Amino acid sequence: MRSTEFQSIEFYYDVVCPYAYLASTQVEAMAQRCGATVQWRPILLGGLLREVGAALDPNQAMSPAKRALLRKERAYWAALYGVPLREPAEHPRRTVDAMRLTLAVEDGPTRAALSKALFEAYWVEGRDVSDPAVLADLAVGHGLAADAFEDPRVRDRLRESTRAAQEAGMFGVPSFVADGRVWWGQDRMPLLERAMGREPPPLHALRDGPRPTRLTIVHDFASPFSYLASTQIERIARSRGVTVEWVPILLGGLFRSLGTPQVPLLEMNAAKRDYTRRDLDDWAQHWGVPFGFPETFPLRSVLPLRVALVEPAATPAIYRAIWVEGASVSEPEGLAPVLTAAGLPAASLLAQAQEIPVKERLRANTEQAQAAGVIGVPTFSIERDGRSILLWGQDRLDMVAAILDGWCPPNVA
Repeated sequence: MRSTEFQSIEFYYDVVCPYAYLASTQVEAMAQRCGATVQWRPILLGGLLREVGAALDPNQAMSPAKRALLRKERAYWAALYGVPLREPAEHPRRTVDAMRLTLAVEDGPTRAALSKALFEAYWVEGRDVSDPAVLADLAVGHGLAADAFEDPRVRDRLRESTRAAQEAGMFGVPSFVADGRVWWGQDRMPLLERAMGREPPPLHALRDGPRPTRLTIVHDFASPFSYLASTQIERIARSRGVTVEWVPILLGGLFRSLGTPQVPLLEMNAAKRDYTRRDLDDWAQHWGVPFGFPETFPLRSVLPLRVALVEPAATPAIYRAIWVEGASVSEPEGLAPVLTAAGLPAASLLAQAQEIPVKERLRANTEQAQAAGVIGVPTFSIERDGRSILLWGQDRLDMVAAILDGWCPPNVA
């Protein structure tokens, strides 16, 4: 799809979400670059989560390690965007009246300004947007009656807007609709911009600070996200003179220790699962690489992981065999031809993979990853200024590149 002056981007949000706040600071600039307009679509996130069968407070469903990592990541995004972000200790706060207030005016400049003021009150000023006095102050400041959020008509509008979002296939915020298609997440805005025919600006300007020389990727062949990362990480690192260290772990073992579902994709609600499948295809297209799910999924990756420990050079061939060719590599008879085709000594590698020191090393890698704060794969670890910076997900490769180029994320406790 190509951008035209007639295009619009529908922005679905609830001020309770920090990622929606981050998106609110960028969406209008993105739309302007694409020659589009923004339609601000308030919804009630709790109502949407209830409709799709998700946890009403996603934070409570996360492990402490995941909450801590995502909190740091939000600070990184705010720093890259150049916007303030101060997470209130009382988060999440009740926002139903706040979202009703945004619907007391029609879509347009006033709703946009009021929504931004609510986001700023929550995520910058630390004001309690569930307090009627705070809402009254914001309402009057934007030309509305102090009790505008109590109008029964805006209650109905919020209910209708939330229902429409759910019927359109949304399961969270921020969500965007352009050309009839849904995009979820502030971090998917570059994909949306490219779909509209524009190349988004880089996340960062080149810096003169010290640049890391070593990068670690923690991975497991069982993950399609790890596969996508494997197709790009060497290119990104090599162009910056950085060495990549590949660290295989047993993702299932990590998930068991963290209390995470063994196959998160299969535990997602239907809307999120369908979107994630499409998202994987979107990223494969973005990176220009082939991708497809193997017939057997989830797959057992213990043997190929042990082989990769013995011979890291086998890693690309194993990833391609699984996620491009659909090969079954869980057993020696399936993995051996893959190794042979890659010019590697299959019999020797398979024999070494059964040795106790190799098995113990895979277990130790998994335990050390958890101790370091790893919550999933791929995870990238970059040593910078005496810090070990963790980034989780193949969709953080641009952020990895920014750090390798000299950008330093804020040091968040």
